[in-house]
Amino acid sequence: MMSSEDVKKETRRLDLGPYRGEVGAQYDDPLFVAAIAHPEEIWARPDAELLLDKRNRVGTVRVLLSSGLSRGIVVKEFSSRGIIRLKSLVQPSKAARAWQGALALNERGLGTASPGAYLEKRSRGLVELSFFFAARIENADEIRGLFRSLPAADLEPLLSALAAFLSQCHDRGILHRDLSDGNILVRKDDSGRAVFYLLDTNRVRVRKKLGGFRRSKNLIRLGVPPAFQRDFLRSYFGPKPLRKAHWFWYRMNKVVFTGYVGLKKKLRLRQIARFLRIQ
Repeated sequence: MMSSEDVKKETRRLDLGPYRGEVGAQYDDPLFVAAIAHPEEIWARPDAELLLDKRNRVGTVRVLLSSGLSRGIVVKEFSSRGIIRLKSLVQPSKAARAWQGALALNERGLGTASPGAYLEKRSRGLVELSFFFAARIENADEIRGLFRSLPAADLEPLLSALAAFLSQCHDRGILHRDLSDGNILVRKDDSGRAVFYLLDTNRVRVRKKLGGFRRSKNLIRLGVPPAFQRDFLRSYFGPKPLRKAHWFWYRMNKVVFTGYVGLKKKLRLRQIARFLRIQ
């Protein structure tokens, strides 16, 4: 694992007109910096592919480097309005948090998209726009689709490998506050082993220690099929027997969370929050 000092040495501050941010050593290339210097114009590029356009925008572009090689880059534009914008007076932008979260994962040897850079534009201390740039992970699948499509014989080893990966994340102090199916990618390496990558790294937090109950609760957003949930938790806790208290805590929070999500959809709370510009 890399030390925090090594990570800091491999980044450089950026000052691009109204935008401030950082760039990683692997992407500290004049052509890459020039390509992201006006991030709000990226979506007009002919090669830009918009993948999501809701509260935030997510898309991909290809950037030519000085070496003559090109890299696929995922761009995430974070909106800043309402309460979120007010919070930016005292908090880093979402793009800055995505950057910090990705560096924290790299530092601990955990899988995520290689962070390229982040930029933010502020006015009177408030964030107006912020962008996070990371490498596109090729030949990888969201685990969400695999949960639904894989037969039991293939799903069981995937869940076992996922449980081991997430246990390792927690052991190393990583708490992802939106640990859902859409934020984990998986691909097979040359030996056929499953390799996992955490996305949405602005939701990553670093903690000194995570207890069993907090760990269990952190897993409830994952759409593990009900028939596999107990075995998934057994695999997560490893050689230690699964405590009844941890299983009860997981199931109770799972039921509450599922009910909350259903109620939120029924009442359209997210649409109301957007209309009132508080989210």
